[in-house]
This record gives sequence, structure tokens and C-alpha cells, in this order.
Amino acid sequence: MPSFDPYERGCPSRDLLDQIGSKWAVLVLGELGRNGTCRFGQLRLALAGVSEKMLTQTLRTLERDGLVSRTVYPEVPPHVEYELTALGQTLREPLKALTEWSVLHIEEVITAREEYDDRTERTR
Repeated sequence: MPSFDPYERGCPSRDLLDQIGSKWAVLVLGELGRNGTCRFGQLRLALAGVSEKMLTQTLRTLERDGLVSRTVYPEVPPHVEYELTALGQTLREPLKALTEWSVLHIEEVITAREEYDDRTERTR
């Protein structure tokens, strides 16, 4: 069994961290975790600001990684639904914790950013 260390160059777990840590992946996984099965249009409405192209790319990547399943129903127009797989379900708690942390600490981060920007602006 190989050892996967994301701190090592070329480790596939590093790529996975990059994928699941992206803004849109976190939000897609969170939305599917909160609401269960969703259609593309539902996800697009729920994730304000995501482009159709970015949502499509994110869903394809998550499907490729085995975190989201895509079901196509043979109707006209085609009916497509997305849901978390069993593997995707295992990410619900870690991503929920990150989301809650960001909401809890955003004011401190905003203050730190403003202080940093003020400091660095004075040194230019």
C-alpha cells in the first residue's frame, strides 16, 4: 500500500486537496449535503455567482473523483440530477466545520486584512 503525503511533490492527494478545497467544490458539496439530490438549475440558483461553465467543470471533477453521482433521466428535455455518493458523504462534516469556522471568524479576518493592507500601503 503506497503512502500518500500531500507535502511531497507529485502526490495525488495534493491534487485531491486542491480539488475539494476549491471555493465552488466546497459550496457544491455543501449544497448537496444540505439539500440532497439537486438539478443543475437548482445548484446554479443556490450558488449565487457561479457561472454555468464553472459549475459544469466543478460537477464533472467531483463526479470523476467519485464524490458526486450524476443521473440522467431519458426525458425531453433531459432531466439530470446530482447527489453525493457515499464517499462524498464522508466530506460533509469536515467541510461543514470549515464553513462554520469561516463564518465565525470572518470579522477577525477582515480586520487582519485591513490592518495588513494599511501597513503595506504605508511602506510603498
